[in-house]
Amino acid sequence: MAIPELRHLRYLLAVTQYGTFTRAAEHLHISQPTLSQQLRQLERIVGVRLLDRGGRTVRPTDAGEVYVAHARRALRELAAAERAVGDVQDLSRGQLRLGVTPTFTAYLVGPLMAALHARHPGLGLTVTEAMQDRIEDALLADALDAGIGFAGGPVQSGIAVEPLFTERLGLLTTVGGNDKGLPVDRLPEWELALLSGDFATRSWIDAYFVEHGVAPRVAVEADSALALLEMVRGGTLGTLLPDVVAQGRPELASVQLMPPPPARTAALLTREGGYSSAACRAFVDLLRQYVEERGWHTAAVARSS
Repeated sequence: MAIPELRHLRYLLAVTQYGTFTRAAEHLHISQPTLSQQLRQLERIVGVRLLDRGGRTVRPTDAGEVYVAHARRALRELAAAERAVGDVQDLSRGQLRLGVTPTFTAYLVGPLMAALHARHPGLGLTVTEAMQDRIEDALLADALDAGIGFAGGPVQSGIAVEPLFTERLGLLTTVGGNDKGLPVDRLPEWELALLSGDFATRSWIDAYFVEHGVAPRVAVEADSALALLEMVRGGTLGTLLPDVVAQGRPELASVQLMPPPPARTAALLTREGGYSSAACRAFVDLLRQYVEERGWHTAAVARSS
């Protein structure tokens, strides 16, 4: 009895992803007739029709939906197996794929990656900045090894959450402010540069404003925490970011808002039951050590990102 080959599974997933044989063939760098022939061969092997070719786009049949889910899982597990076989325990080589939500690029990712590279210069490091739901998707698809996001809210089934430390937002500025804090009703005196509304951190900030009846003056929106810091450094704008961002940046002051915004808990995100490479284990050990050395504490989980 004939059995499907890996190329059959990859071709099937490409067609279901792109919706047409033309676009899938371009992505796979093969001809459209070859792609069509290979998928009809797969259907003969399986014994059922997997694709509905009758509409403007190609869609899986009911049987195809089931087969696609198993094919995707099989390819994911095979990729994990290949990494496991090639994993070098002495970390002379390997790859770490890390996903982080935006605020962590402003104070956590840089020092961690520098320390990991110093310990294991043979490792390849890839850092992706994204919203937490996309990080979770990538973890489940085995496109990331680990993520740093937030605990306290709903996460997708299959995602493991390890609380790390608590962070609180502060008003960051080059101008400075009252050491006793800034009443939130005076915040409209400041022009602000904030993360855009696509990010959960902005929703968290906006909820704080609404709770206290504040209408802030938002002069600039950006999709990068580092971009916000550059704007603040260059003028009189303020921004709301974790107060620890100001540590080690003498040009910045962190002004506590009164009453303080609710704290939130940073967390390590991984795939439950997923293969953890030597590179990933080294990163997790370093992350835990980094948090412990700085005396950062994990408070009760308050609000999700």
